[in-house]
Amino acid sequence: MRFDVEAAGRSRVVDVGRDGEQWAVTVDGRRWRVSVARGNDRWSLLLSEPERNAPVVARSYDVAFEPGDTGESAALRVHVDGHVVPVALQKAAHGLRRPRVASGADAGHVVAPMPGRVVKVLVAPGQTVEASQGVVVVEAMKMENELRAPRAGIVREVRVAEGASVDARAVLVVID
Repeated sequence: MRFDVEAAGRSRVVDVGRDGEQWAVTVDGRRWRVSVARGNDRWSLLLSEPERNAPVVARSYDVAFEPGDTGESAALRVHVDGHVVPVALQKAAHGLRRPRVASGADAGHVVAPMPGRVVKVLVAPGQTVEASQGVVVVEAMKMENELRAPRAGIVREVRVAEGASVDARAVLVVID
């Protein structure tokens, strides 16, 4: 997958693809191997730059993503080891999607942005949730999209189960 990314005021071309158990990420022609582990809403990335005839040096980063300014559909604030980096995806061939804060006619409805299959339900009726907390994961077009609560509140209904197929704009979770 190829992306045009603007980070901290600088434009970069980023290619991302699988390399066995790891990811291969090329930024402006410089290749990195990346191991990724997810824990709750944070990611741990171990980056190494393979060089010929030299030991592989790796560096670990703690990374979290959140939606950027409203009105910019591909804007993100990326927290890297406690530092915030504004990022904008200029275009993508296919693939990467930011975590979605779902919206509907009622701001308390979490709706499917496209047809797909429910991979995981992260909440239960009666549970208190925070704004932007993940509530359901939907797989669509071979990608997992974590849908997030549009506001803080109490989960009143979970209208889907894991493994269920959903239509675009179907209400998945209701939050009061």
